[in-house]
Amino acid sequence: MGSSLEGSSVAVLVMDNFEQVEMTSPRQALEAAGAKVVVISKKAGQVTGMNHDVKANSFPVDLTFDDADPDQFAAVVLPGGVFNSDSIRTETGAQRFVQNMHEQGKPIAVICHGAWLLVSAGLVDGKNMTSWPSLQDDIRNAGGDWMDEEVVLDGNLISSRKPDDLPAFNAKLIEALGASQAQIPAAGMPT
Repeated sequence: MGSSLEGSSVAVLVMDNFEQVEMTSPRQALEAAGAKVVVISKKAGQVTGMNHDVKANSFPVDLTFDDADPDQFAAVVLPGGVFNSDSIRTETGAQRFVQNMHEQGKPIAVICHGAWLLVSAGLVDGKNMTSWPSLQDDIRNAGGDWMDEEVVLDGNLISSRKPDDLPAFNAKLIEALGASQAQIPAAGMPT
């Protein structure tokens, strides 16, 4: 799937009730490519995933929004899930994190309902992207161009619609992260 991501740290921003496979699948692909994945949430402790509408596993939170420094990460992944996405979109710490990543041109990978955070953070204007179909009006109303495709790459923004799209989403994320890391001198690589 491309070059090794050894030495890269990738943030995953979630709140409780995120769509579990939309976190675990990218995490597994990133770790297999050599990246370190860091779970970031509002509160320390644990966050609970969902298998659609059924509670699933709990995962440790590595950092809070207040403690996480976007400068230390090469990319960010935003899993979906209706409850997670509706909660995280109003968190100013999460909004600031993705805004900072965007200003630095670092890959932002978002799937399903996770696009709501980008809408609330003001990052979809003029962007081509996809999401769970029910978000298309939100994206268009925020100035984005919604597309019904399994994965859409526009600049540093990688978006997908649903869990079925995860293979294409993961491949595009790793490709984009590898390309962005190739442009950074070794001394400037995040740890």
